[in-house]
Amino acid sequence: MYLRSMLYVPGDDDRKLAKADNSGADAVVLDLEDSVAAANRPVARHKVRRFLDERPHRARNCQLWVRINAFDDSALTDLAAVVTAAPDGIVLPKINGPEDVSRLEHCLDALEVRDGVEPGSIKICAVATETPAAVLRLHEFAQARLPRLVALNWGAEDLSAAIGASTNLDATGQWALTYRWARSAVLLAAKSAGVQAVDTVYVDYRDTEGLATACRESAQEGFTGRVAIHPDQVAPINEQFAPSDEDVALARRIVAAFDGSEGAVGTVGIDGRMFDIPHLKRAQHLLARHGLLPNGTNDDGTPSEL
Repeated sequence: MYLRSMLYVPGDDDRKLAKADNSGADAVVLDLEDSVAAANRPVARHKVRRFLDERPHRARNCQLWVRINAFDDSALTDLAAVVTAAPDGIVLPKINGPEDVSRLEHCLDALEVRDGVEPGSIKICAVATETPAAVLRLHEFAQARLPRLVALNWGAEDLSAAIGASTNLDATGQWALTYRWARSAVLLAAKSAGVQAVDTVYVDYRDTEGLATACRESAQEGFTGRVAIHPDQVAPINEQFAPSDEDVALARRIVAAFDGSEGAVGTVGIDGRMFDIPHLKRAQHLLARHGLLPNGTNDDGTPSEL
């Protein structure tokens, strides 16, 4: 399923976990990392495992992911606790490069066999900008072969801490140059690797209008989804990262017009506007994305699979 919204929920917070099922998010990320104090991690692992056990795949109304800790912390302990409950995916933080994703793939290969989980079923989203080395090596994802990787996410907070910056914003309140560069590099790395590009959190969860504007601009740039830290952020994110009915209708007309030409033309005219091959490719991409949404339809009009 296409992931527009990934809602992070602290793995040790019973109240927030209880609200996760009805959040409307495409994916709920049960967090064992930054939102959980180190002393609470054993309790959080138990609660996350129980949460997953109580929601086998057939009973899930959204994807359930787990953000583990980094490999130089407690990643292996986290994985050993949760893989047996078959999460849909693992979010891997603080990577230094594609080899960390490959290491996680090997761990999942072994643990899926150990726990009788369908081989290859647990996917990976890597948070790819939390260390300076990771940012400098993003181009390596273009050549990496990582079959479980489905998304790259970026974040600014850990990167600013890692480089000793006092802020990650410039004088206008926008991302400073280093973080704009990292964000763009993640977008290009994700596209070159053929995976989704997930934008970072919008920290003011009360600013719905600002969030919608940021998501709309992000989607126009090519990002495919966004992290949420509050349930109120989910609906605006889902709306802005889903193609509009008008966009879907036009895309279908563009594809139909080119199909009708049987490959004999490089441009077609629709309602007085000319569309060429790049427009066709964008239309095909939009329809493919629409067909993967929970309420989307495939190109032939049939309901998409979840």
